[in-house]
Amino acid sequence: MSAVTQMMNDYRARAAAFWSVRTEQERIFLRVGALVLGAALFYSVLVGPALEGRDKLRKSLPELRQLAAELQALGAQAVALRSQNSIAPSPMSRDTLASSLATRGLNAQSLSVTGEYAKVQLNGVPFAALVVWLDAVRVESKIQVQDASISAQDSAGMVNATLTLRQSSAGH
Repeated sequence: MSAVTQMMNDYRARAAAFWSVRTEQERIFLRVGALVLGAALFYSVLVGPALEGRDKLRKSLPELRQLAAELQALGAQAVALRSQNSIAPSPMSRDTLASSLATRGLNAQSLSVTGEYAKVQLNGVPFAALVVWLDAVRVESKIQVQDASISAQDSAGMVNATLTLRQSSAGH
C-alpha cells in the first residue's frame, strides 16, 4: 500500500472510533451542525457572490446603457462634423505657395499662379521634403497635384520636379 492510502485508512479508523463512542443525540447534533456548516459554506462561496454581482450589474446597467447611447451619439456627431469643413482654406496664391515652400526649406526656381492653377519648378530638392510639402498643402489648403514630372538627379534622394497644382473647391 502506498503512504497516502495508509494515511487515509488511519483517518477513517479514527473517525469511525470517534463516531462509535457518541450517543445518538450527539450524532444527530453533529449531523445537523455539519449540514448547517456545509449550507453556510455553499452560500458564502457560491451563491452570495453571484447574487451580489447580479445586483451590482442590475444597478449599473441603466448607467452603462446611457453611456453607450452617449458614445453612439458622439460618434454620429463626429462623423457628421468630419464631413463638414468649417474653415475654408485660404485661396491659393503665389505668396501662400512661396511661404509654404520656404517653411519646408524648399526654394522654387519658378512659381506662377494662373487662375485656379499653379505651376511650380523645383530643382535639386530632396524627394522626401517634396513629398512632405505636397502632403502638407493637400491637407492644409486642399491643393491637389494635377500633373507632375519628377526626375532623379545623380545625388541620392535629390530630384528635379515640375508640378501643376489645383486647389479643390469646397464642393469637391
